[in-house]
Amino acid sequence: MTNQMAVEMKEHLNQKLIPFWKGLRDETYGGFYGYMDYDLRIDRESVKGVILNSRILWFFSNAYLTLKQEDLLHYAEHAYRFLRDYCMDHDNGGVFWSMTYDGLPEDTTKHTYNQAFAIYALSTYYNASKDSKALMYAYELFQLIETRCKEATGYGEAYDVGFQPVSNEKLSENGVIASRTMNTLLHVFEAYTELYKVDHDEKVGKRLEEILDIFADKVYNPEKKRQEVFFDENWNSLIDLHSYGHDIETSWLIDRGCEVLKNDAYTARMGQITELLAEEVYKKAYRDHSLLNECENGIDQTDRIWWVQAEAVIGFINEWQKQPEKSQYYAAAEDIWNYIKTKMTDHRPGSEWFWKLDSKGDPVEGAPIVEPWKCPYHNGRMCMELIARFQG
Repeated sequence: MTNQMAVEMKEHLNQKLIPFWKGLRDETYGGFYGYMDYDLRIDRESVKGVILNSRILWFFSNAYLTLKQEDLLHYAEHAYRFLRDYCMDHDNGGVFWSMTYDGLPEDTTKHTYNQAFAIYALSTYYNASKDSKALMYAYELFQLIETRCKEATGYGEAYDVGFQPVSNEKLSENGVIASRTMNTLLHVFEAYTELYKVDHDEKVGKRLEEILDIFADKVYNPEKKRQEVFFDENWNSLIDLHSYGHDIETSWLIDRGCEVLKNDAYTARMGQITELLAEEVYKKAYRDHSLLNECENGIDQTDRIWWVQAEAVIGFINEWQKQPEKSQYYAAAEDIWNYIKTKMTDHRPGSEWFWKLDSKGDPVEGAPIVEPWKCPYHNGRMCMELIARFQG
């Protein structure tokens, strides 16, 4: 089956996203440049976020698997070498938070979220390259999370260089410091899904099931049909926050995990939850051809964030594929894609997507085009997911 959206996204991937990220390759110090400001100026001496590098490694690896263009694997290998040789702490284990431009540890924090993205990237790189050492490193990080970051009630968040717990400012927002976050749990699940997909290790599958239980029993709020976001160590919610972007992302990532896991009981149980997550986001956040970011204490944030739009397209297509009679989800995905093409995409030569737009659809000036969180993971994945779902 072919689909016009998928055709357009393949073109967008080939003509906009891939050339942009290729252009950030650092031939001198390895990896990719870590910062481009709103005026498209690259700071070649900016820090290199390890999350950014992991996401770039995932992007080129998965782009190779999707498009079978040989040079994409070379770019993936370039990102892999930087991760392996510089970002990994071969003394204490794990990956650092960020590196200097020339490959020295800049922030030695060890965060569970960051370890998870390295697993995600290494698993996909192994799938693309068949380099067994990449899979070995992925399993080392899996063991590290399970032995150093897993606690009695769930996964911890932030640690110092030697894996002693520290305060979790990096994954806490909105005025709270959280001991547990939905976001870290989601991306540990995503990473383990990818690792299980490429090797089907029984221990990894078991952890996936345990994480699904936490989502269903602790994170999901059945009364409000949403996930809670920030928690204390006993999973008590710390704030009234509905993260529309994370809920629509979770709706399809959990479905994907269940698809990979092939456990009918979990597929049935979690499918009911993901259906409600997508439905509630559609009702509350799909507005003016785009998706709102979040709602705190009943007040919507009206900026449109780049990654939220990308995840909304996948999430609504995913829900429509599960329930083809609900054509409103397909229509919403198509509408948001048109918004992305016309407004969220930065049409200036040498750019990619804007970080955020205001409620009128105008770019918020000053927001960088690239920085440690602004990456090709969400928008690149949107393109590759639609290609896979419609063109096979």
